Amino acid sequence: QKAPPPCPVFQLVLHALGAAIGIKLDGNGYTDLLIAINPAVPQNDELINRIKIMITDGSEYLHQALDNKVFIKEVKILVPPNWNGSYEKARRETYDKANIIISRPHPAFIDEPYTKQMKGCGEEGEYVHLTPNFLLDDSFLKSYGPRGVVFVHEWAHLRWGVFDEYNKKEPFYWSKNQEIEHTRCSGRIAGKLVEVVNGNPLLCYNDPKTGLPTEGCQFLPDKYQQTNASIMYIQSLDSVNTFCGDEEHNTEAPNRQNIECNFRSTRSVIYKHSVDSAALQTLTPVPSPSPPTFRVVQRRNRVICLILDVSGSMAGGRILRQEQAAALFLSNIVEEGAYVGIVQFSTEAQIRSRLTKIEGKDSRDALIKTLPKVADGWTYMCKGLLKSFEVNDGDTIGDDVIFLTDGEATDDIKSCFQDAVNSGAIINTLALGPSADVILKTMADQTEGKFIVANDDLLSNQLVEAFSSFSFSDGDPIKQTLESIGKNTADWFNGTVPIDGTVGNSTTFTVIYERTAPTVHIEAPSGQVYNQTHVNDDAAAKTLTLNIPGTAEPGDWIYSFLNPGTTAQSMTLTVTSRAVREDVLPVLVTAQMNQLSSDGSKPLVVTAEVTQGSSSVIGANVTATLESDTGHSVQLYLLDNGAAADKDKDDGIYSRYFTQLRDGRYSLKVRVTDHIDTRLSLSRHSGALYVPGYIVDGKVEMNPPKPPVNVEPANVGSFSRIATGESFVVKVASDVTPNFPPNRIRDLSAEFQDNAVLLKWTAPGEIYDEGTATSYEIRWSESLEVIQNFTNANRLNTSELQPQEAGSAEHQHFLLDIKIENGTTLFFALLAENNNTAKSEVSNIARVTSFIPTPRPPAISNPGLNLTTIVVSVCAVTMGACLIAFVTTCVMKRRRVGEEV
Repeated sequence: QKAPPPCPVFQLVLHALGAAIGIKLDGNGYTDLLIAINPAVPQNDELINRIKIMITDGSEYLHQALDNKVFIKEVKILVPPNWNGSYEKARRETYDKANIIISRPHPAFIDEPYTKQMKGCGEEGEYVHLTPNFLLDDSFLKSYGPRGVVFVHEWAHLRWGVFDEYNKKEPFYWSKNQEIEHTRCSGRIAGKLVEVVNGNPLLCYNDPKTGLPTEGCQFLPDKYQQTNASIMYIQSLDSVNTFCGDEEHNTEAPNRQNIECNFRSTRSVIYKHSVDSAALQTLTPVPSPSPPTFRVVQRRNRVICLILDVSGSMAGGRILRQEQAAALFLSNIVEEGAYVGIVQFSTEAQIRSRLTKIEGKDSRDALIKTLPKVADGWTYMCKGLLKSFEVNDGDTIGDDVIFLTDGEATDDIKSCFQDAVNSGAIINTLALGPSADVILKTMADQTEGKFIVANDDLLSNQLVEAFSSFSFSDGDPIKQTLESIGKNTADWFNGTVPIDGTVGNSTTFTVIYERTAPTVHIEAPSGQVYNQTHVNDDAAAKTLTLNIPGTAEPGDWIYSFLNPGTTAQSMTLTVTSRAVREDVLPVLVTAQMNQLSSDGSKPLVVTAEVTQGSSSVIGANVTATLESDTGHSVQLYLLDNGAAADKDKDDGIYSRYFTQLRDGRYSLKVRVTDHIDTRLSLSRHSGALYVPGYIVDGKVEMNPPKPPVNVEPANVGSFSRIATGESFVVKVASDVTPNFPPNRIRDLSAEFQDNAVLLKWTAPGEIYDEGTATSYEIRWSESLEVIQNFTNANRLNTSELQPQEAGSAEHQHFLLDIKIENGTTLFFALLAENNNTAKSEVSNIARVTSFIPTPRPPAISNPGLNLTTIVVSVCAVTMGACLIAFVTTCVMKRRRVGEEV
């Protein structure tokens, strides 16, 4: 039964309870930095010691690099559950919340440190990835520099959202002075160009098509430099101890820092555009910070308490939906070895089951039998919450709580709210229906739990999906939901579920029906049939369960369920499965919003990441369904095209803007299926630069070579996945009247074709990435400084240019009223406008340089290129049979750098 409205002073209590979860800046010191070790890493106490040394050294380096203003104050190290030792019990620290993870080598980057950045400039990254080898093997120090320095490089990605100042794909460029430059910051970093062949440094030569050094050419820096910037370019140099500021920032370099941050320096982003900007501008420097303090913690066996609402408003369909979803969670989702207790609450609270260890089917069935089936009384949430603390005899630190309710609290919830926060338990809240108390989201936020909303409609299967999302992550693969679908029918409910080669163990088909058990026909790829004789029929819970023995065959499984009655009824199917073997990582899907609350002033972004281990799954079909508790539902097809909301193309992260913002609490469901060109890809993340060697006293000293990478993109095969993200809340402010523009174009490119320039970009929409924009405004300049002030640049005539539908590829040629000569460099940018005259942000700036091959290439100021290099270029670009032998001589005469020619 519903209760009187909550106490009006309650919102003040919530506001006072404090801050966001994650890393915090407490005065001059950063606290709550969480480092987690993957369970696949063998126990090694020296690894913990090396982590401590790295962070301690890094704190000192960070303090120096940022004007003595900040340092690392408090760190927690989460060791795997399978490590032996006397470690402090973890509170709310879990592997999936870690800021730095220590895990197995990446298939492409091997032991390279890197940071995963899914968001834009100035926004915090996801996590830093380090390997045990990097921390334990000192041979990496020559190529990457001291570990503490590498930590600061990655910290800048993670905390402040800056990007690398090198570019492995575009390591050289033509400067505005028509000189070849290496992509770097600052431009004062000196060195030589060499090509490393079989570990030997050889002189470079130029590509006749571009005039730039050939693909194998590398820049080796002088070991001793006259500049101290920059950490985000080359952290390994002894002289480098700060970030590039505006004075030394190289705006010409085609690196990610310039591309993502609109040519701002890393120091400018940190001080003016990051999460710490306000604090950094006011902090007083501290002369000598204290070393960081460390806590080594561990989560052992998982303890879960289900708090289930049995108040009067749960009577009828809701109490049955709760039982069905909880039963599926207990039978299929919760892992072996976990401990589970069950509490029910209404006017009073009662422990239905004390902690029971999950040890096979019997223990699961015993718990399922204790699930409540009768609903009556009021909604005393505090009684249920406090009773749950008794399940584990008051030792609630690190416990997982799943708290389900459909109504507003009868009691004064603020009286026990602080008890919940202080308990150390992770409280996940599940709001069933539109009347569930608003406190649920705040309680989840303050205890680092998840907040999920679900309706009680059987056909949607939302409650089952919500329970399935409460899976424990310690870094090992979790149980996957392959299908979750419903149908209302008077006859057949048919379909196909692919079981891919990465899963197959503990595969379960669960059918929930409205009135009468359907006839079951499930056919394996080999033709083997499972029917009514193979399923468990719980008539009281209206649930059929088929557990596939052993490992399920890979391939398409065909299901058919026949409604035996003459009246249509609703049925749902949920298919779950675990990894096929311990050494095989399954395809995983995670779904999330860029923020979990909105006032309607700007659109939200929904993202889904599809991976297998460290590899990205690209080319998949990804669809997101967002549904509010008021009935507003939107379906979005997510894209991995590097345009609009999607930051990088083909990185396995699929994105889309959500612009149809209406008041309500929204659920998020993502469905992923394979497509004809779905495959694995190894996408590059931000990370510390590997330096192949240095120039010392004019001679080359090579570092240990990187191990070769022989990983070919692989076909994933047929698969499907369902993922539920955390729910979010939209409350459109009274003073907000959205007039959303087209999305910013982020993939503009330019190239010369004869006397014309070809511009390419992805079309934006009328409203961000939906619909069709009305017009384009395109401008160009010979000066980067001018094009950055968009309205001062030259404007192209686009009156005949009609924008295409959002997501379409735009290709447009333009003739310019200037002569295109050798070395001509031009800059282009554009924006889009819609019918309401709302203009998008200015696009990325595209740069193009004309290079016309001549017998004498442009002079190159880089000291790594000498007469021998130029002769090779002459041979390459001069046509004539009489010179063919000389070309061979040129190539064969390349010597090791430092030898006479």
